[in-house]
Amino acid sequence: MALGMAVLGERIRRWQAIAVGIAAAGVAVMAFAGGGAIWISLSLAVSFGLYGLIRKIVAIDALGGLTIETLLLAPLCLAVIVYAGASGDGAFGQTRGLDALLVLAGAVTAAPLLMFAAAARKLRYATMGLLQYIAPTLQFLQAVLLFGEVVRPVHIVTFGLIWAGCALYAWDSLRANRTPVFAV
Repeated sequence: MALGMAVLGERIRRWQAIAVGIAAAGVAVMAFAGGGAIWISLSLAVSFGLYGLIRKIVAIDALGGLTIETLLLAPLCLAVIVYAGASGDGAFGQTRGLDALLVLAGAVTAAPLLMFAAAARKLRYATMGLLQYIAPTLQFLQAVLLFGEVVRPVHIVTFGLIWAGCALYAWDSLRANRTPVFAV
């Protein structure tokens, strides 16, 4: 959201600013409780924020952009696959079934990237910023519900604040975009 406001000149309304503050408070709670490993989260947030900003401002459609990204990363990925295979740690080339799953994983990964790129061109960047809280929340739910991770009070406070901020932002967006039913 900060990139959208600073670079793209986007404005947010008063209730949206309050919502951002509430969500930021949730992130701050987790940051202060997390200790020294916060640099990983911050580097991911900054790098993905910059990626989204580039996708928004570059004049290319979603498929064309993903094609260029794939072509740029393909040599590095191929080098990793060859190195892993040569060192005996590679999964590719072990069985046909596993190879098919690995290839399918590429297609499954490409679909959300295409949708993100298309959405980044159409939505306000501030809105995209709030939508970025969906993935960590799903990861949190997966950790708790599928893998039995312990939910500490800091997690409840963090996600409570983040989702309260997201809900307030969504409410204000809906409220502002409603048109009167009986407009004259």
